[in-house]
Amino acid sequence: MASEEHLKILKQGVEQWNKWRLENGISSDYPMDIDPSRATQNLVFADFSDANLDTDLRGADLRSADLSRAKLVFADLSDANLSGKAKLRGAKLAGADLQCANLTGADLTDADLSCTDLVETDFTNATITGCRTYGTSAWNVTLKGTDQHNLVITKEGEPVVTVDNIEVAQFIYLLLHNEKVRDAIDTIGKKCVLLIGRFTGGRIAVLERLREELRKRDFMPMVFNFDKPETKDFTETVRLLAGLSRFVIADITNPRSAPLELQATVPEYMIPFVPILERGEEPFAMFRDLWIKHREWVLDPIRYPSVDRLIEVLDAKIVKPAQVRFAELLARKAEHLRIKDI
Repeated sequence: MASEEHLKILKQGVEQWNKWRLENGISSDYPMDIDPSRATQNLVFADFSDANLDTDLRGADLRSADLSRAKLVFADLSDANLSGKAKLRGAKLAGADLQCANLTGADLTDADLSCTDLVETDFTNATITGCRTYGTSAWNVTLKGTDQHNLVITKEGEPVVTVDNIEVAQFIYLLLHNEKVRDAIDTIGKKCVLLIGRFTGGRIAVLERLREELRKRDFMPMVFNFDKPETKDFTETVRLLAGLSRFVIADITNPRSAPLELQATVPEYMIPFVPILERGEEPFAMFRDLWIKHREWVLDPIRYPSVDRLIEVLDAKIVKPAQVRFAELLARKAEHLRIKDI
């Protein structure tokens, strides 16, 4: 039957469409080629199993629809509503646009998600087990309660590699196939230096000079300026950056230099923290406690009279002591637990 005849039936409504499907027993041996966007955007409970739907379905209401084994290659399903336990088992979604689509509770078991756009897609309580995710772009995806196992990250013809998280799938693939990515990861641990402080007004000169000089020494400076609007993940961001760093230079000149963030970060990581402050200033009140409790990796504060003087002693007073301390801490982490029998 031609697609126009299918369309004519679909225009009579979902109920009539499903009745016709049931009576005619259309199967994967006789796929339908239809464009439901020309009929209606309300396709709740519609049976499109085994259908060819590579078309424009932006914003379509496909709640609880049956799209099992449907061909949706390069289909535009952005902002579509596929919630309510919609069935997409074995669906061919390669190259489809699922940006901002609602797939809450949907079943995509064994679907082909190769090269799909999954920006801000909602997979809450959905099942995506067994999907092929090679080339998938997954950004800010909602995965609360999502069943995601055995995701195939390799393309057809390559040895099968599976992971259990769609957000890390693309990263793992790059890690396996891109030497530059592996080198970058190795570089992060060896060369990243975190600069934290409140760099405003005249203090920006300290940041710029330190960053410039660290680059000259083949380090990769990362800057976190505390003079920004605070958000709920403010402290978590500092922790993440600190965990990637070889050592941290913390400018504590201004007593408002986020002592709470330092107190939350310093105890978490055994990496060297080098505090610096301008002459005439004193550390914030709780800094002494941090130094006493964690002095194995919190070095003595460096007080400097000028930026020029700070740069002059950068190697001797900051970089070298931090590198030495890093090596000591690394050796300590490698120590084996010694148990004494009595």
